[in-house]
Amino acid sequence: MDEDERARLTEFVASRTPALMRVAYLLTGDRTAAEDLFQSALARTIPKWGTIRHADPEGYLRVVMYREQVSWWRRLRRRRETPLNPADEPVGGDPSGGSDVRLAMRAALRHLPPAQRTVVVLRYYEDLPEARVAELLGCSVGTVRSRTHRAVSRLRELLPEVEMLEVRP
Repeated sequence: MDEDERARLTEFVASRTPALMRVAYLLTGDRTAAEDLFQSALARTIPKWGTIRHADPEGYLRVVMYREQVSWWRRLRRRRETPLNPADEPVGGDPSGGSDVRLAMRAALRHLPPAQRTVVVLRYYEDLPEARVAELLGCSVGTVRSRTHRAVSRLRELLPEVEMLEVRP
C-alpha cells in the first residue's frame, strides 16, 4: 500500500470510527466487545482496501462486522465468558434529547439473546429490510421475522413505559 492509499485509509478510519463503533456497540452490547469487533472487522477490511475504496468501504466494513458478530455468537454457544465490568460506559456522547429512552433501550438490549439483539439492530437501527438481514445473517426471512417478533415482545416486557414516552429527534 503506497502513501496515498495509506492516507485515504487513515482518513476514512478517523472519520467513520464513531459511527461504526456505535453499530458495533449495539451489536455486542458491551464496549470492550464492540472495540474487538470493530478491530477484527477492520483487520479483515484493510487487505481489501485497494479494491473496495472506490465502491462503498463503509458498507463493506459493516457487512464484515455483522458477519463477524454472527460468528462470535455462534462460537459463544460453545463457551461463555463473564464480563468483569458489565456497566461499561457508552460509546460516544448523547447530545440530543430522548437520552432516557435510549439509555433504557440500551439496557433492555443487553437482556436480549445475541441473535435477537443483532436482528433488532439490523432491522431498526440500520433500517435494513428483512431479506437483507436474512442474507447477512445466513438464515431465512422467516427466522428473521420470528427473532424480530420475539425480541420486540421481550423489549415491550422490559420497557412498558417506553411506548408512553415522547421521543424527540
